[in-house]
Amino acid sequence: TVHAMASVRAVEDAIGLEIPDNAQYIRNLILIAHSLHDHIVHFYHLSALDFVDILEIPKADPAKAAAIAQSLSEWPGNSAQAFKAAQDKVKAVAASGQMGIFTNGYWGHPAMKLSPELNLIAFAHYLQALEYQRKALSIVAILGSKTPHIQNLTVGGVANAINLDSQATLNMEKLFQVKLLLGELSAFVQQVYLPDVAAIGNAYPEWFTYGKGVTNYMAAADLPLSGKADKFDLPGGIFFGGNPGAQKPFKDWKSEEFRKAVAEDVTHAFYEGNASLQPWKGETKPAYGNGVDVDNKYSWVKAPRYNGEPMQVGPVAQVLIGHAQGHPLFTKWTNAALSKIKGGSLNSLQSTMGRHAARAIRAAVLTELAEKHWQLLVDNINSGDFTIHNTPGFPIGTVEGVGQHEAPRGLLSHWIVINNGKITNYQAVVPSTWNASPRDAKGVPGPYEASLLDNPVADPERPLEVLRTIHS
Repeated sequence: TVHAMASVRAVEDAIGLEIPDNAQYIRNLILIAHSLHDHIVHFYHLSALDFVDILEIPKADPAKAAAIAQSLSEWPGNSAQAFKAAQDKVKAVAASGQMGIFTNGYWGHPAMKLSPELNLIAFAHYLQALEYQRKALSIVAILGSKTPHIQNLTVGGVANAINLDSQATLNMEKLFQVKLLLGELSAFVQQVYLPDVAAIGNAYPEWFTYGKGVTNYMAAADLPLSGKADKFDLPGGIFFGGNPGAQKPFKDWKSEEFRKAVAEDVTHAFYEGNASLQPWKGETKPAYGNGVDVDNKYSWVKAPRYNGEPMQVGPVAQVLIGHAQGHPLFTKWTNAALSKIKGGSLNSLQSTMGRHAARAIRAAVLTELAEKHWQLLVDNINSGDFTIHNTPGFPIGTVEGVGQHEAPRGLLSHWIVINNGKITNYQAVVPSTWNASPRDAKGVPGPYEASLLDNPVADPERPLEVLRTIHS
């Protein structure tokens, strides 16, 4: 989904093509739903069990767990019956002697600190989150025709025919189905996800100090408010040295500085060459065989740099930038989250647990923006505008474009060179490349490596703490 979006945006940028407002709003709703899915799954299903001990759950009192959960939010799924049902599932799995998907967890690790009741609450919500990530993907499928690998994008707009009198097209029935699902997702994010991150974070306050790593941050502006893509609902910008107050906004996708500043270094990556190349001139030629310098090359990930500096990307970057810019929703939800975290501060977001908190904050912001962009689409259709596509034209000669998207994991950019209508070069600089980059020619580590410095490791044979930081 995210790469499809960045790809069409790259071509549209290269040929100077605007898209219709309807197409922009449909794309935005897909991106919001996809991000909500990703944020929910990233926390509950990819990271939470780094902090939750499954084998402590049988010791919990479901009634006590319900009382704790009900003190955190009004979520209707926080009943003693729901927690007892979740506990019974764990007991049954444990009694079978076959832990299934939980086989390789570091249960009983000395770094696990949650009470049995908090373990039970988190696990019950882990199960409930499976249903809500499905709801998010249902929105993507309704608008994108399938998921993953949506089918509705075209250079110049979308392929969602709009006809309010047809069952075979995008009509009000489908739009209200999307609205219903967005409402259910909003409730889960605001009443379950955000409180859970705060509750788990309060049990692990030290993890708001570990894992800071690289303190240069960057995010792309996104969710354009019209087909012109000159105003955005998600703020973009860049700052260095951990000081969001000194951030420089990215007001649109036309920044010449961004286009000149991004380059990829392959000194320590398994690729041929040793130059740091701007993506329009980039090469991706794997280096393998007997001649590879395995003493210095250790990663299949390139090292992207911004004017020679490593950058951390992801929700924490956008949250810090949005708050610094005074974005109303980022201010609202950042303050709401920090009020639930003991000793919470903007600086504490630059950490392992802070990245989880930032992801939940961004999800809450997106729930409100989802309602706004749904209404923008409906109002535009009600005005009589059914346009979904502008026909592209490819100029003679060479043109270059970059498609930017603030994906769930951070700033994504696709870089394309087109000559006489044919692609002559294509490079993708992705969020995981920024964050997982190896050292560059100057020996400067990327965010993953830097974030692991000074992390405690209680048991080297079971490096749970390493997983916590990398998974964040």
